[in-house]
Amino acid sequence: MATTKTSIATLQKMKREGAKISSLTAYDSSFAKLMTEQGVDFILVGDSLGNVVQGRDSTVPVTIDDMVYHTQCVRRGANNAFVIADMPFMTYSTPEQAYEVAARLMQAGANMVKLEGGQWLVETIEGLKTRGIPVCAHLGLLPQSVNVLGGYKVQGKEQQQADDTLNQALALEKAGAQLLVLECVPASLGKRITEQVSIPTIGIGAGADTDGQILVMHDMLGMNSDYLPKFAKDFLGQGGSLADAFRSFAEQVRSGEFPTSEHSYK
Repeated sequence: MATTKTSIATLQKMKREGAKISSLTAYDSSFAKLMTEQGVDFILVGDSLGNVVQGRDSTVPVTIDDMVYHTQCVRRGANNAFVIADMPFMTYSTPEQAYEVAARLMQAGANMVKLEGGQWLVETIEGLKTRGIPVCAHLGLLPQSVNVLGGYKVQGKEQQQADDTLNQALALEKAGAQLLVLECVPASLGKRITEQVSIPTIGIGAGADTDGQILVMHDMLGMNSDYLPKFAKDFLGQGGSLADAFRSFAEQVRSGEFPTSEHSYK
């Protein structure tokens, strides 16, 4: 069970040592506490709450007030956890706007903020770092851009797109990003980026070779009976309690048992 306080230095050390990082989304105090007790390395307060908590069809309607509230709830339940909070849709269109929004999330209890996007965020990330706000970047499938992408589709399948994604990852790292989420990209691209950046990579549908894995809590508990994403696994369906499911997820990520090729894109 996790008893010591996790930090970005902890996660960077895990990458250097080849230890896999486990992460789940949480939106309230009780689940955050239980996850932390069962060894999940960090928690993301995701704007996915728009889908799984609010019942919306995308993350776009989620507001900064929503994110502040849920970040506060998670922090109360998980004092020792490393907590990342998503910056919602259109709250970081300019660097100045990003500074104000990120400050609210940090004051709510986040240790780091997460932004979706590539090269256009370089100036913003540089400014956030200068102002003492750690940043997690997010490349690949960008849920906030689902209306531009035309749906939830695997990204980076073409060589040029894969090269562009790698170059953006390097640019974001150089700008000061200290963590990188890769969503729904081919396993080969997840591996390629992980090998070329010095910051930890956290995959969700990005293959087994990223430095860590993250899932939406509701997916890994099998709570959507109509649909389970290809990259997800129902850990509660294996039997046992909620605590068993969270512990099993963390253990299977550490051992390499999850994800398999079954949960990856070619």
